Amino acid sequence: MSNHVYKTLELTGSSTSGIEDTVNTAIAKANETVRNMQWFEVVETRGHIHNGKVAHWQVTLKVGFTLE
Repeated sequence: MSNHVYKTLELTGSSTSGIEDTVNTAIAKANETVRNMQWFEVVETRGHIHNGKVAHWQVTLKVGFTLE
């Protein structure tokens, strides 16, 4: 097994559908330009309230990817 070196980047995704959709959307968008993503960590979760209901989710992630 080889040693790995990871670099991390921070992403913030948003969605009206929920936390899981927010995470998936952010990772899918990053996957368009970032190679070798291996893991993620949810750092912060926020939301917007409108008329007493959750209107929008916003999640900040740290994403780790291996360097080539």
